[in-house]
Amino acid sequence: MYKVKSKNKIHTMFYVFFVLLILIIFLSFNYYAKSLEPVSSMDKKPINIDIPSSSSTKNIGEILEKNNLIKNKWIFLLKVKTLDNKAYLKAGNYSLSKSMDLEEILNALIEGGRSGNTISFTIPEGYEIKDIAEKLEKEGLINLDKFLILVSEKENFEGEFSFLKHLDKEQSLEGFLFPSTYEVYENHSEEDIIRKMLEGFEEIYIKDIEKNLKNTDFDLNEIITLASIIEREAKLDKERPTISGVFHNRLKTGMRLQSCATVQYILGERKERLTDEETGINSPFNTYINEGLPPSPIASPGEKSLIAAIRPADVDYLFFRLADEDGSHTFTKTYKEHLNAAPKK
Repeated sequence: MYKVKSKNKIHTMFYVFFVLLILIIFLSFNYYAKSLEPVSSMDKKPINIDIPSSSSTKNIGEILEKNNLIKNKWIFLLKVKTLDNKAYLKAGNYSLSKSMDLEEILNALIEGGRSGNTISFTIPEGYEIKDIAEKLEKEGLINLDKFLILVSEKENFEGEFSFLKHLDKEQSLEGFLFPSTYEVYENHSEEDIIRKMLEGFEEIYIKDIEKNLKNTDFDLNEIITLASIIEREAKLDKERPTISGVFHNRLKTGMRLQSCATVQYILGERKERLTDEETGINSPFNTYINEGLPPSPIASPGEKSLIAAIRPADVDYLFFRLADEDGSHTFTKTYKEHLNAAPKK
């Protein structure tokens, strides 16, 4: 009787062990298969990484895992071991995304990245898209026509930058190509340059804008539009919040902004003085004849103008006019004071 019980116990233990073994094998294969899949199949935003020369396979796996491009560096190493002996992972710069599965990433690494030679370019604050395009073409960095087509509709990059989803359909990237100094690789594309500038905007958006939007009565497009007007009107950084305060006050009271910068945008040139005919141009961008903000930005605002737009100075001014050659303004509360605020000679 004891032997029968002992034998049954051994059979039970063997059965449990066998079931556990099958379960472990199943879970291991399932985990392996899952690790080969993309980290996020819907996230197509490019992630630029550098693979230094003489990097080991382990180093490459760590770089990929650190940038959240693969799920597990050890599965990456295991997958590399299954490659043909002639397949080498190459050093260089790569533009990858979380939507790529492990095999696609490996194929990219085998094919090779871009060389490390870079070119820098600078986009000044207050540039319009046409100014940006002309500057980049003059520097031999883009094909102007292709660049203008790509930036003409936000849908071209909406899948990579979520903030663009807040803009109107078919809106251009005017105002969202952040002005700064950038580096691109020698064999860059027009898309690479645009992404660089959109990444620059995204950084400021996350840091200064997104969390503060809920404290305003404006949406993202309106804030960037206001910031672009501030950028074109202000000459001195210290005056940006005050100019923003004036515009906020006018918008609250239903006054027209009457910004010369918006008319200059329509004209396509920057003029010191505007004629009555020019300030009467029939255009949704003309803030002399329309209340509220223009439908979209008129230039690329810098960080200080962006912050000023979302954090205006607490002032009761409604007017400002150029006061001196240094770009300073005189701020006033009434139209009579505004008329009497003659520029310094």
